[in-house]
Amino acid sequence: MGLKSRIIGSFMLLLGANAAAWIWAIHCFHGYPVLLGTALLAYTFGLRHAVDADHIAAIDNVTRKLMQQGQRPVGVGTYFSLGHSTIVFGLSVAIALTSVAIKDRFGSLESFGMIGTGISAFFLLAIAAANLLILLSVFRTFQVVRNGGAYVDEDMDLILSQRGFFGRFFRFLFRLINRSWHMYLLGFLFGLGFDTATEVGLLGISATAASKGLPIWSILVFPALFAAGMALIDATDGILMLGAYGWAFVKPIRKLYYNMTITFVSVLIAAIIGGIEALGLIGDQFKLQGRLWDAIGVLNDNFGLLGFVIIGVFVFSWIASLAIYRLNRYDEIEVKI
Repeated sequence: MGLKSRIIGSFMLLLGANAAAWIWAIHCFHGYPVLLGTALLAYTFGLRHAVDADHIAAIDNVTRKLMQQGQRPVGVGTYFSLGHSTIVFGLSVAIALTSVAIKDRFGSLESFGMIGTGISAFFLLAIAAANLLILLSVFRTFQVVRNGGAYVDEDMDLILSQRGFFGRFFRFLFRLINRSWHMYLLGFLFGLGFDTATEVGLLGISATAASKGLPIWSILVFPALFAAGMALIDATDGILMLGAYGWAFVKPIRKLYYNMTITFVSVLIAAIIGGIEALGLIGDQFKLQGRLWDAIGVLNDNFGLLGFVIIGVFVFSWIASLAIYRLNRYDEIEVKI
């Protein structure tokens, strides 16, 4: 099967899985608009989680390694996401079952929600800060190359390898991966860390739903949507990496620009969600009022609106990035190797 056919087949399966997850959600929650909004938030959590530094670094490193071995790997991002999703499903079920038991003894999980939101905001802002440093390094390299400086592939790889704690921690495992499906185990191991903000948020959703008496099969809609969104972006990232590194043999400027764009999207979305969560906590604690605080409150109280904000940022960022690349004619820049 040719590369194009494999890519089309992969996307058809992923889009089918996303559609199936949403059909399940609509079937379960068609009479509950609030739960549909929560389902949208779980889905956008998955979209956002896929642009975490660890995901980008792992998919980047393995795609580059397999291409150097003469392969054209299409499934790197998909298999990584499937391994990660295995942990997400398992822990979501565990927390839901535990929450039912806790409810009978303690009655309310409101304090968990406040603590979970605080942890989520902290991690998201930390992710934004760490990725911002990487973004500045990539941008400086891009400026040097655009102004006629030499492009050194090893220097760029060194910058990109700094993305993500688990990417550095499990770096020795990258040498053992020789096929796309080997990424399943790496994704599984990454999932064991379970320290990212969006996953904490998903646990909060599962716990709250369980405490309200929803059956366990309905609660599984949330991790299913999370996994579907994450797999779609992870797979797309892997295929774009495949294209970016293929292009880089002819136009290294594309590799630089692609990495700069995806890191920028990660910083922007993490900062927006973390900022909204942090401001919401501050506003609630200090009883702050005004148009700004009212808007922050609306976003925090209406999960569906926050979900649309995340999707809007994704779409706008990529369209703007493509437009800037074409308008500035970066493809015409002669790069010194």
